Amino acid sequence: MAETAKNKTENCDCATATKHTSIQHSEENGRRSEWIKLNVGGTVFMTTRTTLSKDSNSFLFRLIQDEPDLNTDKDNNGAYLIDRDGTYFGPVLNYLRHGKLVYNKDLAEEGILEEAEFYNITDLIKLVKEKIRERDAKQNQTYMKNVYRVLQCSEEELTQMVSTMSDGWKFEQLINIGSQYNYGSEDHVEFLCVVSKECPNSLNGPEAEPSDRAKVLQQKGSRM
Repeated sequence: MAETAKNKTENCDCATATKHTSIQHSEENGRRSEWIKLNVGGTVFMTTRTTLSKDSNSFLFRLIQDEPDLNTDKDNNGAYLIDRDGTYFGPVLNYLRHGKLVYNKDLAEEGILEEAEFYNITDLIKLVKEKIRERDAKQNQTYMKNVYRVLQCSEEELTQMVSTMSDGWKFEQLINIGSQYNYGSEDHVEFLCVVSKECPNSLNGPEAEPSDRAKVLQQKGSRM
């Protein structure tokens, strides 16, 4: 009888141990994985729940909840299917990872903004809009450059031309090129007068048209 009782006790202990091991394995297998797969337009991304939870108002945060309010299917590998452009999703995911906007130069900021708005990542939307404003301001920035003209005139014309010069043109240099023709015994000396003017040189458009006065000076210079 004692032997029988002993065997029953051992069998009970083994059954308890087996049951405990089974429960432990079940808990481990049922544990929610930290890693998440996303299939964005055919491109698969691996990331973590922590990363996707950075913005609690975002589409991605809502997607990975235990009871999501979004109707999203999974592919054969268990990745969430998202019908968006995978190329522009990369900068969005990287922003969630490290809080910086990093992207290839061949990507348009407007494309990243479109994805940021779709995923409803508020801080990223603000950052991309600021980048677009800075880009547009830089493209529209106007630089000044010096435009030079060479005018040919006689000695009689020189004083009047210099004294009546306007519209931003300024005298730079006077070159005596000597007499080209004679009338009687008097020499008629000719000069080259170099003038300059600062004109806008836009990076985002054609050079600004010169004023009427500048056109007159250019016509005089064309005699060269």
